[in-house]
Amino acid sequence: MTTNIFAFIIVLGVLIFFHELGHFLVARLFGVGVEKFSLGFGPRLFGKKIGKTDYFLSAIPLGGYVKMVGEEPDAEIDPADIPFSFTHKHVLKRILIVAAGPFFNLLLAAIIFFGVFNAYGIFILKPTIGEVQEGGPAHKSGLKKGDLIVAIDGVPLEKWEDMSQIIGESKGKNLVASVRRGESTLALNIVPELRTDKNLFGEEIERYMIGVTASGDMLPKDLNLIQAFSMSITQTYKISKLTVISIVKLIQGAISTETLGGPIMIAQMAGAQAKAGVANLLYFIALISVNLGILNFLPIPVLDGGHLFFFGIEAVTGRPVSTRVREIAQQAGIFLLLFLMVFVFYNDIVRIFPDFFPQFF
Repeated sequence: MTTNIFAFIIVLGVLIFFHELGHFLVARLFGVGVEKFSLGFGPRLFGKKIGKTDYFLSAIPLGGYVKMVGEEPDAEIDPADIPFSFTHKHVLKRILIVAAGPFFNLLLAAIIFFGVFNAYGIFILKPTIGEVQEGGPAHKSGLKKGDLIVAIDGVPLEKWEDMSQIIGESKGKNLVASVRRGESTLALNIVPELRTDKNLFGEEIERYMIGVTASGDMLPKDLNLIQAFSMSITQTYKISKLTVISIVKLIQGAISTETLGGPIMIAQMAGAQAKAGVANLLYFIALISVNLGILNFLPIPVLDGGHLFFFGIEAVTGRPVSTRVREIAQQAGIFLLLFLMVFVFYNDIVRIFPDFFPQFF
């Protein structure tokens, strides 16, 4: 439990700090005054005021905020502070300031991935055969457990993913697999079959398969600086794309809402990764950071994406959205977030105490 709480504080602290740092740095870049930089919400615990900015920790560690001069459009501002007012800056500058928070979360993920890949390299799943389905294409071709497929149709294979891609794109044509079995190399003809399978989201799809599973053999591979950098960008993009697709499928109902988790689930996962090692914990922080960044880009009032949506309208129409519309939208956004928070807490509790709620519902 102690490990979970400690890891949760570390994970959340890093994510919140980097997010708010993005807002802070870009605000200062454009000459906007920053009154407060808080990690957490609620009562101020301790901190220090440097210049005009009060940096401090607050009691509730479930977020943070940067309070800028003139952040509220209707707030009374001293004429001397107008040059430092957020509201009085050009709309494109305001867009960049708001977008900097979630962007810095994506940047943090890329930095962590780069560090992990550079220090530890990566592990590649070898195209080594595990189980062979009886009567399937692989079984008919003579493939056996433990065979290493080194090439298909003359194309060398480095990892299982390469083999899977070639088979999936084969359209059922005959493939010639170069197979290493012990000290021998064999050439086997395999004709993939179109079968019904499930994708990452549990949806049924049709794809070409040969009826084998991976053995699980992993091959460590060191990366140089350029490879680590390229891999970090690619990994951040892949996880961002997967997050967006997951959100869409949640809305469509293709993914169960029971998969959603809240602070308790994050704490449990953070604790487990912390016990597994520093690299695992860092990788976990990167994953959550990508999720946080993408979620904050959603056009929901209260979130950064909601502000970006309103600023986008202002940029197109040439005038800000009315105060009344913003107030209604803010109230709707707060209600939505509160509902979501209650729901994910419910999911967390159900996971821990599965027999607790049925007596009430």
